[in-house]
Amino acid sequence: MTAAGVGADADPAGDPLARYVADLTAALHGPARTKDRMIEEIRGGLEDTADAQIERGVPRREAIGAAVREFGTVDELVPSCQRELTLAQARHTARVVALTAPFLIACRYLTGVTAQEPAGPVLHTSRLLAAHLSGVAIAATLLAAAALAATGTLARRLSPPARLPAVVAWSGTTAGAAMAVTTLALVTAAALATHWPLLAFAGALAAASHAVVATSARACRRCARLPVPGTPDLG
Repeated sequence: MTAAGVGADADPAGDPLARYVADLTAALHGPARTKDRMIEEIRGGLEDTADAQIERGVPRREAIGAAVREFGTVDELVPSCQRELTLAQARHTARVVALTAPFLIACRYLTGVTAQEPAGPVLHTSRLLAAHLSGVAIAATLLAAAALAATGTLARRLSPPARLPAVVAWSGTTAGAAMAVTTLALVTAAALATHWPLLAFAGALAAASHAVVATSARACRRCARLPVPGTPDLG
């Protein structure tokens, strides 16, 4: 990039390109890497288009204005960009659920290992609750796999359902809540059991899974609730 080009040092507050990129960045929400890559691609395209104008003698500010008119204003770009980011976030959340929800099944196995020792009603209930929540893990994993298919190769042929991000978000939320309850049940069981190390390990596993899933599901819910002109409300 030459000194006269769009990438030249300039006061960010008065630089129309920097302001455009900042406004677009603030308006979009989604996975950080995907969003950063998208912004950089748009910035690069604007710079190349404006540089071509500058090389023909067009003043820098006018060249940037022409590039923006060609690419579209921030308001014009946000709908399509946000749809892409929302699907990317749904896919990310589905992948997180698919990889972490099976840990609930592992927790069920660990509770079964210690089930032979004598147990009072509280310990028995805690173990039973932790074991039964593995059904939530199975359902969440199957739904996550379907969501990955709908937003992956299949999406190139068929448009994903408009409410898919919301479904993934709330499925992730449900899985995260199940992991939180499992953590509480396992911690209670570990405090009462004789062979507590396995239950404590299972509780730590459930807690770590909850932290990962809940964070991703929260981001997915935020994206799914964003009003995007021209599309149904996803929230």
